Amino acid sequence: NTVNVSNTLIYNENLQTVSTTKLKLKEKIAYGLGDVGNNFLFDLGQIYLLKFYTDILGLPAIWAGSIFLVSKVFDAFADISVGTVVDSGKFSSKKLGKFRPFMIYGLIPLGLMTVVCFTNPDFSVTGKLIFAYASYMLFGLTYSIVNIPFGSIASVMTQDPLERSQLAAFRQAGSNTGLLITTVAFMPIVLLFDSEETGYFVAACVFAIMGVLVTLYCALNIKEHVKVDRKVHERVHLGTAFKSILKNSPLLILCLVNLFTFSAFNVKLAVQVYYCQYILNDMTIIPYMGFFSIGCVFIGVALVTHMVKWLGGRKQTYMFGCAVWAVGDIINYLFVTDPTMFIVFSCVAFFGSSFVNSLNWALVADAVEYGEYKTGVRAEGIVYSFFTFFRKCSQAVAGFVPGLVLTMVGYVPNAVQSLEALEGIRGLMFIYPGVLAIATIIVMGFFYKLSDQRFRELLFELQKRKSQQAKQ
Repeated sequence: NTVNVSNTLIYNENLQTVSTTKLKLKEKIAYGLGDVGNNFLFDLGQIYLLKFYTDILGLPAIWAGSIFLVSKVFDAFADISVGTVVDSGKFSSKKLGKFRPFMIYGLIPLGLMTVVCFTNPDFSVTGKLIFAYASYMLFGLTYSIVNIPFGSIASVMTQDPLERSQLAAFRQAGSNTGLLITTVAFMPIVLLFDSEETGYFVAACVFAIMGVLVTLYCALNIKEHVKVDRKVHERVHLGTAFKSILKNSPLLILCLVNLFTFSAFNVKLAVQVYYCQYILNDMTIIPYMGFFSIGCVFIGVALVTHMVKWLGGRKQTYMFGCAVWAVGDIINYLFVTDPTMFIVFSCVAFFGSSFVNSLNWALVADAVEYGEYKTGVRAEGIVYSFFTFFRKCSQAVAGFVPGLVLTMVGYVPNAVQSLEALEGIRGLMFIYPGVLAIATIIVMGFFYKLSDQRFRELLFELQKRKSQQAKQ
């Protein structure tokens, strides 16, 4: 039961009352735009960089894939380091708060490293490989400096479950807007030039500039509304924070299922270029596929809060999304041979993934309060960076697996592919993500215990505990 009082959401269940912030629409839109900007920068690497490495730099597929494996593992540890620095509060300001200084001042280096990654230096193959490793690792570090605070700030914007679901939906809408524009517009910019090398560089410059400007708008228009006693929480030792994480079972389960779902999603993004070129024999279909499939994601994002109410909770909605995703991919693998039906069932799969990707951000914000309730330690940066650690590990897998499989099946760049190579591409595109979506349903169903009702009770207990401490 909820009533609005003075811009505050009051939860009343069995005489329990918890006060949580009601966000304005403008701030939700600004937060969503933050992921538009983030994805203008991030998606370039996930979708196009593997092909840039193999076809422009001329790197062997197995070594190109290894760049993602090594760099993402490095990024994962960088996330933890950045989260630790953020939680220290050393760079907090009265005007910008704890998180936004990192978002603002890290943007220019991030934009520059995005462009550097799509540069083809006049080196030997070995020199280009070293350059690719170094540039992508530095990109990952600068991305962590901006993205970890961006994700962490959600836990101090509001504590209401439905508000968090809406905030997560706006973020996912922003993410998919960035993905849609990147998918639709990047390759047409590349193809405007006679030289693909020049095209990649110019397209990277365009998206880097847009990414920096949009993310800056986000940082200047969101705020920390949840009041936290920073005198206590900012002095948490790293060892204490990690011990608290090991007791945070909802966070650990979310990390595990994100190894599955994020790996699956990113493999699809990396392989779809190969699928369109070598199986559908039509590279021009990529913008159309992106437009319609990601358009269906927007429909899913718009329905998230309604589905949560209809299905009785965020956990159930998460599992429903995985089921829809798996059905779309399996049908595509077993029955589809023409481009039109490929787009149709890709839309089904992306529609299902929208519920999963949206609710991740709401559930990881819940894990902050769960950790505080369980251990007395509130560490937004550590919790979020631990979550992104596993997402980076999944990205490492997603970058390495296609390179490994393409090498094993005998992929040859810009040539007619063998039947074995074509089947390898199809398996990466559909079987890999479909199976992992099913695995996610099993893990969430049996092991994730933090229901929406339990979270509300937990919030009340935290408020009650803090009230008692204040009276002492």
